[in-house]
Amino acid sequence: MDERGTTMGASEAELVSIPATPRAGSTPGALTPRGPPSGAVAAGGGGGGGGSRSSWTPTSLISPRFLSPIGTPMKRALVNMKGYLEEVGHLTRLNPQDAWLPITESRNGNAHYAAFHNLNAGIGFQALVLPVAFSFLGWSWGIISLTIAYFWQLYTLWILVKLHEAVPGRRYNRYVELAQAAFGEKLGLWLALFPTVYLSAGTATALILIGGETMKLFFQIVCGPLCTSNPLSTVEWYLVFTSLCIVLSQLPNLNSIAGLSLIGAITAITYATMAWVLSVSQPRPASISYEPKGSPIFINSVFSFLNALGILAFAFRGHNLALEIQATMPSTFKHPAHVPMWRGAKVAYVLIALCIFPVAIGGFWAYGNLMPTGGILNALYAFHSHSIPRALLALTFLLVVFNCLSSFQIYSMPVFDSFEAGYTSRTNRPCSMWVRSGFRVFYAFISFFIGVALPFLSSLAGLLGGLTLPVTFAYPCFMWVLIKKPQKYSFSWYLNWGLGLLGIAFSLAFSIGGVWSMVNDGLKLKFFKPM
Repeated sequence: MDERGTTMGASEAELVSIPATPRAGSTPGALTPRGPPSGAVAAGGGGGGGGSRSSWTPTSLISPRFLSPIGTPMKRALVNMKGYLEEVGHLTRLNPQDAWLPITESRNGNAHYAAFHNLNAGIGFQALVLPVAFSFLGWSWGIISLTIAYFWQLYTLWILVKLHEAVPGRRYNRYVELAQAAFGEKLGLWLALFPTVYLSAGTATALILIGGETMKLFFQIVCGPLCTSNPLSTVEWYLVFTSLCIVLSQLPNLNSIAGLSLIGAITAITYATMAWVLSVSQPRPASISYEPKGSPIFINSVFSFLNALGILAFAFRGHNLALEIQATMPSTFKHPAHVPMWRGAKVAYVLIALCIFPVAIGGFWAYGNLMPTGGILNALYAFHSHSIPRALLALTFLLVVFNCLSSFQIYSMPVFDSFEAGYTSRTNRPCSMWVRSGFRVFYAFISFFIGVALPFLSSLAGLLGGLTLPVTFAYPCFMWVLIKKPQKYSFSWYLNWGLGLLGIAFSLAFSIGGVWSMVNDGLKLKFFKPM
């Protein structure tokens, strides 16, 4: 009886040390024993039951009585099992459907992949319009606002990385899943669905517009007067770019496009550096001025200022992909996924800072308030197309095309994932190669159609920056408070509530400023008439 009791006691002592998936309604990490385990008796108790039974405490499980010849092998087996579970991974409730979907199909990512994906998602065409915001903000407000926005979004990225596995036994693999866990099923879906869909599908459409137009400029620079007899129209260039996107989109999952993300990161860093270096190396226009663009009407100046802040907010993207990138990594007790993810993200955002700050400051220094609304590349082409060697201009535009092609893949992956999730949930089987290819061809041509029908989308940077701002600057702060539950009135509680509410206020103000600027500047809504 003694030895059997000690063996059972040792088993329970080891088992409670293994964190298991909590039951619904229980508090994670809270283990409250209701009574003594069977066989655990007081030291003075005999086989006949004559001794008095003592009150059971957790410390009674580590008594020297458990080191019996029978208890030791059982203890060793349980220790080995615990070590195996720690090596293999968390005791996570696995969804078999995840093994069929593009985001979670492959989980062999690492810190290098995280750096490639974050760079590809975090820097791109939107950085080229930062000097436009400076032309409305001026030197002081421009630099201060850009610096605050950079560190603010870096903090919210850290929050998302930490919340990926905030609840034991659960990985939040998608931004909408985390929003639903924090705000509730319905409210989380309504709050996160539109901005994340726009940041994926809307960005893909904008990339088709910019990629096609840049291909046209590249062709004009390379061919010059030799190829003007029967050039392709703008819509035809959009179609060429879309076709290239379709070919590259046949890569099956997020990990499989790590090489494309590396190419996208290298090309983005290169063309951003070339854009500002070529701009500052050329003579500045004679009529340059650094006075912020304004209006004699005060309210117009205020809304133009807010629209410029919206352009700054739009420059920081990629948070809608942070959880998806982290979902491609293996995670164990000893090696959680947030470690390589944050290591790669830190490297990526140092390089992003080395790109966006010189582009914003150098572009504004080179062109001042003469900066066209298209950004620094448009200014480079308009002011220096005859003084800069054609080979350098052509190379810059070609790098932009490569970056747009690679960015299209990573921003489209959540949409591919949604399509396939709907299919697999209905059929209970993975997508075949033909079904997967059909979804991606359909999505690419829908994006092409929207780009042709609404060619003015790229002019809505301020408005769209305001509408999607909560995904980057506000929602992560609220989700931290609701999931991690910091002590009320503590520094963390005040910080996250303050940043979250400030982000929502900025979102409303920037959206109003974007609409006002469109009305004031007379945006020409030419449907089905791309320039």
